[in-house]
Amino acid sequence: MSKRVVHTEGESNTSVARQAWRDSATGPNSAPLLARDADAFLHQSLSSPCVSTIAKAEGIWIEDLDGRRCMDFHGNSVHHIGYGHPRLIEAIKAQLDDLPFAPRRFTNEPAVALAEKLAAIAPGDLNKVLFTTGGSDANEVALKIARAATGRFKTLSFWDSFHGAGFGAASVGGEATFRSHIAGPLLPGAEHVAPFACYRCPYGHSGPDVCALACAKMVDYVLEREGDIAAVIAEPMRAVPYVPPPGFWKAVREACNKHGALLIMDEIPTGLGKTGRMFAFEHDEVIPDIVTLGKALGGGILPIAACVARSELDVCGDFAIGHYTHEKNPVTARAALTTIEIIEQEGLVARSAELGAWSMARLHDALGNVACVGDIRGRGLMFGVEIVEDRDSKAPGNERAERIYYACLEAGLSFKISHGCVLTLSPPLTIEKPDLERALNIVIDAIRAS
Repeated sequence: MSKRVVHTEGESNTSVARQAWRDSATGPNSAPLLARDADAFLHQSLSSPCVSTIAKAEGIWIEDLDGRRCMDFHGNSVHHIGYGHPRLIEAIKAQLDDLPFAPRRFTNEPAVALAEKLAAIAPGDLNKVLFTTGGSDANEVALKIARAATGRFKTLSFWDSFHGAGFGAASVGGEATFRSHIAGPLLPGAEHVAPFACYRCPYGHSGPDVCALACAKMVDYVLEREGDIAAVIAEPMRAVPYVPPPGFWKAVREACNKHGALLIMDEIPTGLGKTGRMFAFEHDEVIPDIVTLGKALGGGILPIAACVARSELDVCGDFAIGHYTHEKNPVTARAALTTIEIIEQEGLVARSAELGAWSMARLHDALGNVACVGDIRGRGLMFGVEIVEDRDSKAPGNERAERIYYACLEAGLSFKISHGCVLTLSPPLTIEKPDLERALNIVIDAIRAS
């Protein structure tokens, strides 16, 4: 069992529990590399120093230098098709032999084919594309397009959201981890409102069944009061995870139309089938003006992201909005194109919906009456279990969640904790049902024993 730990939001790299796990579980082969890593890399929250090593990644499994394996239900949201899919590796090797690089002013077949494929799978008239090397950059390209198209510079986004670590992306994002350390002002005009959070509604509603969509009305209110917002940028389903209340995105889409703001959907963790639809926003029957993709687009091997916009937003031809050295890299483009083909041909979108529904039913059946479980929520193969102190107050059960987390690691399952108390489970879409059932049983047993 590997001890690859993804930190919880706000967890310190020197937390007592984290250090205790590392001290007790680090094997003799992992310790030297961990020490070298700590000496070589700048330290930062959620990353360095690391907790353990990784020597192999295959399918749903990761393995450290001491041979301990575990199922990876986090994967930084890159492993939709599992790690090291043989067809993807074969395609990348062949592309390296054929054409390893292309300067961006020279086009190539894989890059054009990928752009055409993204336009084909995206709904509506989302059919103009630009590639970047990461999701943060893709979101910043989207923001530049919105400014150019509207002649405005302000944005509206949600507190607690995540749109990347770049300066502009961190400005429109709402996670303190990526904002609080920056001295001085962030990007000007980055306005925020409270996020949709039915299960902890800041407006006092008790849940989605009685929701009056006050959160969507607040978006409309701010757009009207500001009067000059270029775009609303948001995650269609928050990966913590939070599912929007019914009708939320339709109301936001209408507000954007009314006030002349574009709607940008950040599908970097949720897109490409993770939620049981190719795009998470399809659950809510809306089409954004711009959508960004990343993470899993490279098949869990290579970094690539994309910004896909409506054709009438192709207004930036006289200046550069994403002048990236690897903008049309044929190898990363081939990886992304092959990944989409694998998702389509192996029926992984439908598989995500089917296995996700089964998982939610299993968790509700096993944990519905457990006192420390506040909520079970998600879509497709992105779901979570909220751990609370008691159901009446729903006080976050952070310490209990941490105990559950390390018990699961010990049993061979890695995932992440969101918001300090939400066990967030995001397995590959290729997972076999017996492995999924085994993983859920690990979580269920750990919760019941906590």
